[in-house]
Amino acid sequence: MELVLLDLNWDLLKAILIIIGLDLILGGDNAVVIAMASRNLPRHGQNKAIVLGTSLAILMRVCLASVVIFLLTIPYIQLIGGLFLFYIALKLLIEQEDDRQVDSASTLYGAVKTIVIADFIMSLDNVLAIAAVSNQNLILIVIGLAISVPIIIFGSKIILRIMNKYPIIVYAGASLIAYTSADLILREERMEHYFSYIPNEHLLLPSISILIVCLLGYSYNQRIKN
Repeated sequence: MELVLLDLNWDLLKAILIIIGLDLILGGDNAVVIAMASRNLPRHGQNKAIVLGTSLAILMRVCLASVVIFLLTIPYIQLIGGLFLFYIALKLLIEQEDDRQVDSASTLYGAVKTIVIADFIMSLDNVLAIAAVSNQNLILIVIGLAISVPIIIFGSKIILRIMNKYPIIVYAGASLIAYTSADLILREERMEHYFSYIPNEHLLLPSISILIVCLLGYSYNQRIKN
């Protein structure tokens, strides 16, 4: 009985840790958007815009995650979602520049609106990834967001600086997304028959996914440099 409880607790903790990791890797740009959208406001207005905009963005993410959780019950959607996450993992490694422009606002309402809209557009991949990791558990998603979003907001500059200084962290993040991609694909019930022919599929497929993403990303970046 104790072993079963320990196993359940570890699965819960692992899911929360992965959700936080995905939020930190995929959410750095969101923090930059928050800063850019509110930079023309006075100091007290910036704080209000950040708190209000972030609160609404979190609420929107939870609602969006609820929709994604429902969508993941549709046949073959988990396969499609897993392939999309694989693309996101690869894109994270080969994306050299971010041309996204965010206009700063001069009013509290304008800044909050910009933050919420931009966060919605930029959070689709994030929400899909954490919905996959949570095994369609909305409570886990809320816990992960509650822990990671404040870290992203107040530590965004530090996070981005570390990621730029140590590229290996970006590869670790891409590997985490690639792992989530394979895990989501493996949950596709209509593919279980085919996966059953693969020995240790729950270990082999995520490993292959991570290896392919890292090799393709590294090869592309080396070719660009040369």
